[in-house]
Amino acid sequence: MKNILLFGAGKSATSLIDFLITNAPRLKWHVTVADQDLMLIKSKTGKSYYATPVELDIKNQTARHQLIQETDLVISLLPPSLHILVAKDCLQYRKNLLTASYIDEEVRKLEKEIEAAGLLFMYEMGLDPGIDHMSAMKLIHSIEKKGGQIFSFKSYCGGLISPESIDNPWQYKVSWNARNIVLSGSTGATYKEKGKIRELSYEQLFDHNKTIHVPGLGKMAYYPNRDSLAYMNIYKLQEIATFMRATLRFPDFCEGWNALIKLGLTDDAHKKQTDHLSYFDWATQNLKGNKNSEPHDEFVAQHLGVSSKSKVIRQLKYLGLLNGDQINLGEQTNAAVLEHVVQDKLKMEPQDKDMIVMLHEIEFERRSMATRMHSYMIVQGEDNVRTAMAKTVGLPLGILAKLILQDKISLTGLHIPVMPEVYNPVLKELEDYDIRFEESFE
Repeated sequence: MKNILLFGAGKSATSLIDFLITNAPRLKWHVTVADQDLMLIKSKTGKSYYATPVELDIKNQTARHQLIQETDLVISLLPPSLHILVAKDCLQYRKNLLTASYIDEEVRKLEKEIEAAGLLFMYEMGLDPGIDHMSAMKLIHSIEKKGGQIFSFKSYCGGLISPESIDNPWQYKVSWNARNIVLSGSTGATYKEKGKIRELSYEQLFDHNKTIHVPGLGKMAYYPNRDSLAYMNIYKLQEIATFMRATLRFPDFCEGWNALIKLGLTDDAHKKQTDHLSYFDWATQNLKGNKNSEPHDEFVAQHLGVSSKSKVIRQLKYLGLLNGDQINLGEQTNAAVLEHVVQDKLKMEPQDKDMIVMLHEIEFERRSMATRMHSYMIVQGEDNVRTAMAKTVGLPLGILAKLILQDKISLTGLHIPVMPEVYNPVLKELEDYDIRFEESFE
């Protein structure tokens, strides 16, 4: 019997654990799920004969080594900064590694050793990154195979709340790691548009005027992701005029988040004492003037250049940032406090459903005819546990794990899933779980 070791049992792990346990009897494997929260693991593995929950401090090297030595394949859903611990162990004990996180510089340093050991380390094997790469490369290869010349590529993806569950002025609820939400976009973005390299600072990203139409949903806002240019070589689209990867949100979210940035509440560099500090004093820490000379909403509205009756002020009130309640979280960065607020005020209720939206817009020329292709995917969650986010992050990892253990993947080295050997079978099986794309042409 084969053994699969999964590090991490958080929000994104639910569907992956379900997949691994469901397939265990037929494919003769056993799953070990390791996390610091034993009760959390047990809530997801239940009493399955094919799953072993293990309480683990990931920094306990001895315990970590023992688990990795005893397994055939490792999947990591840990916070990104901890992947390198697992990666080095997998290299030492000659185990293949799968993760949904981005390739970083630390694992890049191991690339030659991974290849020499004949191992497969597949990174960016989730949703975004993951399904975005696979679906985009399938389209790109198909267009090029038919003689098309691509001159514009734009890819959008968002983890959103389903319209039926929207009941707050943010049009958003937390379906994945709240810290990632708070820090999203903090490094700014670089992309290419009409032949020119565009660089946006964090302060410029959340301009709610940038919108795109999504079939069935209407107008949605977007902001560019990180460094889009890094993927031009990987996608082999180095010469095209426009290349951008972006995140989707409902428009109201971007407008509100822009206000939080202006107030300086997303800073993660400096700590301050929050005991006996009110949310209003925290939210206005960077604003000049007499805070007590006028109502709280008037004071903040004036500095943001909006009306005290505006949607932005309603959003700040909804988060509780204009009241006198005390924070009392000890010494924290602004980002950590905001993470706490978002996790509490924008949490999904048991009946809420999330939604994943992905859209590729590719413009190409074939036989002297310009064509614009739209390929889009909308996935709905079941509830606040079996979310669309968990489904789209976890299932690609589970399907690839199955293919590797069935010896259907011969690839070795450090990769992301942009090759037909991976994307064809994975995308095909994802359709069995209603994760599929619709296409239209202009």
